[in-house]
Amino acid sequence: MSTSKSSEHSHSHSHWSDMELRVKTLESLLVEKGYVDPKALDVIVETYETKVGPRNGAMVVAKAWSDPDYLERLRQDTTAAIAELGFIGRQGEHMRIVENQPGVHNMVVCTLCSCYPWSVLGLPPVWYKSAPYRSRAVSEPRAVLSEFGLELGEDTKIAVWDSTAEMRYLVIPQRPVDTDNWDETRLAELVTRDSMIGTGLPLSASEISA
Repeated sequence: MSTSKSSEHSHSHSHWSDMELRVKTLESLLVEKGYVDPKALDVIVETYETKVGPRNGAMVVAKAWSDPDYLERLRQDTTAAIAELGFIGRQGEHMRIVENQPGVHNMVVCTLCSCYPWSVLGLPPVWYKSAPYRSRAVSEPRAVLSEFGLELGEDTKIAVWDSTAEMRYLVIPQRPVDTDNWDETRLAELVTRDSMIGTGLPLSASEISA
């Protein structure tokens, strides 16, 4: 069983494919004119890929797993609760968490472009921005998850959340078993980017203990 949670999009920007083309053209021009150092751009990209989320998002999830009061604050005002940890910035506004539960699995997509919470997940993966994912995540989510290697039973409902410029979603996956006494730092090691989008699950305790 699957269901789609989509709302009417109201984007203040053009489709990301167009924007990416414009950015690339501008980048090439600035580099050609000597205004921008390509190495500096590489540092920025590296920062978003490895330092700015998904590590940030993993810390949010780990705290949600271990601190019931923090989880409740996330439910009430996700953006503010994330900001408590110092994670603010590009597309980090208007956040909402969706929680995986027994029998319910959440998955995030942006059907019209690629709205994505950079401040907690870093740079969006190429597949997230692709037309096939954006269309098929809604029409056949179970098949898409299977292609990611995530097989869910037919008794598990899949809720698909359609991000917009006004609302972006962060999946709180279920806490892996055998982690009751783990601190937040160790718990964060279990959280993957895909588990926060909903196309994967966290690592198991045995996978990082091996």
